[in-house]
Amino acid sequence: MLLATFNLMPDGEPGGDLLVRALAERDIDAAWACWDDESVDWAGADLVAVRCTWDYQRRCPEFLAWARGVAAETTLLNGPDVFAWNADKAYLTDLGDLPVVPTTVLDDRTLVAGLGAAVERWGTAVIKPATGAGGVGVVIVHGVDDPALEGLTAAPWVVQPLVESVRTAGEISVYVFEGRAASRVDKLPSGGEIRVHELYGGASRPGVLDAETAALAERAVAEVGTRLGADLSYARVDLMSYDGRLVISELELIEPGLYLDVVPGNAAAFADVVAARVRRTS
Repeated sequence: MLLATFNLMPDGEPGGDLLVRALAERDIDAAWACWDDESVDWAGADLVAVRCTWDYQRRCPEFLAWARGVAAETTLLNGPDVFAWNADKAYLTDLGDLPVVPTTVLDDRTLVAGLGAAVERWGTAVIKPATGAGGVGVVIVHGVDDPALEGLTAAPWVVQPLVESVRTAGEISVYVFEGRAASRVDKLPSGGEIRVHELYGGASRPGVLDAETAALAERAVAEVGTRLGADLSYARVDLMSYDGRLVISELELIEPGLYLDVVPGNAAAFADVVAARVRRTS
């Protein structure tokens, strides 16, 4: 099988050797390959898993075209239709009755009115690129005249309330494999940051997967799978505490980092997913 990565990480995500080793223990030969490397024979792989294609947000149309091409020739976990849906954070407005951070979609025409309404409703708003990753382009604003708006990336955007709990309790990431919650990573920001990424001083640690958190993550994956008519082999569900309850802040169905350096056991869990899928397709 092939594990798709990108050209700045040709050897895969941090701890990726654990994943290759776990797959080998299940008699699956795996190799890392850059998704845009034209010399790679994707069709020759029994199965392809997108793992750390962490430039896709900058090249989304090209990436989705690649995914469609791969899926036409071999098995691609989760698949291009799921990727296309998940690449646009507008999906947060399409999650039915699942608890979600309130989200509005804005473009250049609706920015002033929409942002004004958001600030009036929430006091402080957070704007993010609709297609983005790693906290890049996140802007906190207090009004339509806020100088921080100079940092906006290209439209469209999603706008949300500032979830104050992220500065104290941080964010929870739950890994769901074949519909079952398997592990949890707790992420804490540094100082007054709201971004929990290590790039901004954040820290990650293994968390205790309690029943409530696991149930919400599993429910989210199941409902999205049903909505999309998709068999979701893997997912990461990011959760925050908002208005007195856990809510979904992100669903990562394309290339969620497994945090193998924090939770090494995710390697075995992901390898079990691959082994089960190989058995079903052989």
